Amino acid sequence: MSDFNQALATLEQPQWHDALTQLNRGIERETLRIEANCLLAQDPHASALGSALTHPWITTDFSESLLELITPVYQDPDQLLQHLADTHSFVLKNIGEQRLWPLSMPCFIDPDQSIPIAQYGNSHIGKMKTTYRIGLHHRYGSKMQAIAGIHFNFSVPSALWPALGVNPEDHADISDRYFSLLRHYRRHVWVLAYLFGASPSLCKSFLKENSSDLAFTEAGNTLYLPYATSLRMSDLGYTNTAQDALKVSLNSIDEYVRDLRHAISVPSEEYAQFGVKIDGEYVQLNSNVLQIENELYASIRPKRVIHTGETPTQALARGGVEYVEVRALDVNPFSAVGIERDQVLLLDLFLMDGLLERSAPLTATDVDENAANFDAVVLDGRRPGKVLQCQGQPRLLSDWLTELFGRWQQVAKVLDKANGDSRYSDALAQWQGAVNDPEQTLSARVLRESLEAGHGHWACELARQHRQQLLERDYQLLTEAQLVSSVCDSHRKQVEIEEADTGSFDEFLANYFEAQQR
Repeated sequence: MSDFNQALATLEQPQWHDALTQLNRGIERETLRIEANCLLAQDPHASALGSALTHPWITTDFSESLLELITPVYQDPDQLLQHLADTHSFVLKNIGEQRLWPLSMPCFIDPDQSIPIAQYGNSHIGKMKTTYRIGLHHRYGSKMQAIAGIHFNFSVPSALWPALGVNPEDHADISDRYFSLLRHYRRHVWVLAYLFGASPSLCKSFLKENSSDLAFTEAGNTLYLPYATSLRMSDLGYTNTAQDALKVSLNSIDEYVRDLRHAISVPSEEYAQFGVKIDGEYVQLNSNVLQIENELYASIRPKRVIHTGETPTQALARGGVEYVEVRALDVNPFSAVGIERDQVLLLDLFLMDGLLERSAPLTATDVDENAANFDAVVLDGRRPGKVLQCQGQPRLLSDWLTELFGRWQQVAKVLDKANGDSRYSDALAQWQGAVNDPEQTLSARVLRESLEAGHGHWACELARQHRQQLLERDYQLLTEAQLVSSVCDSHRKQVEIEEADTGSFDEFLANYFEAQQR
């Protein structure tokens, strides 16, 4: 019996059903603030939204205009989405007539406009966060950093590990199983691009200062590839040619930590040309290929909540993997919060499948094949009869996806029984048509509707509709008092951090990077 079938047979036993209803999930949604005319908002992050440095749910990413809305961990997918919707509603009530851009690829950005880099106050850590983003601006350009996505955090409760043959007290054992999941994900991440990719097109303004070898079709101010799924995940989006030579292994936590720590110490001749500190002002944190570990672009990351002063790898080395962060998800423009409930449930099935099946170590050939499959799907995944490579052999995308859906149906039956309903089977059924018909994918719908109405007009109208929908709804999980209190608390915490600082910013950075080597 395979690992998958054996694990599934175990999970079918009633004693594991409670644990199966307690899968841990969190969502981080990025979105640009835009004016009513759909141009990028230029004003600072509103004080009424709290401190971007310390607010637990409402912050910014690269830009003052790029919001990041974060949920706590929830076991109930409905509460997860209710929390996300409540923060969206609160934001819109506090930014006047502004709206939230509903797509991953940026809105029209006037060449005379800037993309204001995020500010986090006067503390050392706040200045470091801003300096890191100034470095990103110099290295990759601000437009690339204005691309938005959805991050999905996932873990299983400790009570479930024994059913999978894992010691819940053994961090190494748990990490080993999560790294097996990471390898399974890398082999099959093209599935997420195919089903949930929602950026087959973009505004022509995105490429005005950039060149591209892609053979775009042009329609008004829209550029698109006829069979693309996720241009966000192509070389137009989150890519870094300087990182191409970095090989960060997913075969074990020790190899991952070793390789990522090495990566942040590799010097870059290209980035050294920018300098580090010019006329007393930092233009980047350092001139290495990676300024810090978070600069490594990856479609999934092993994570652990960090302690103050820790780096991500130090946290992993201390306590092992706590959860995984899926980073290959486009914003769903048909959802006011960027993601639908059925997507959350399909992600559960995909990631549980990866935990149930022990995934073999990745060879260099595997890594190259996985990357080639992903690139093929993001640029051309909806082409009828699309063929990928599976262990060196050609395989129809539809056949491969049919096999995966069959496995997920088995997982769905177990999870549905545990939950006492048909939520997972229903979610699979909703996406079943896309297996053999690429026109039923999210990207196909995006392309149809955006070309029919005009890309910019269509997106602006969606932004208007989402704003109206979110402003008219009542809070479902949080209260106005809780949200206002969280804002006040965040401002207070920022002041406390700033008042507690000692020494100079130079000394702070020197100590930080010295601690990274420990």
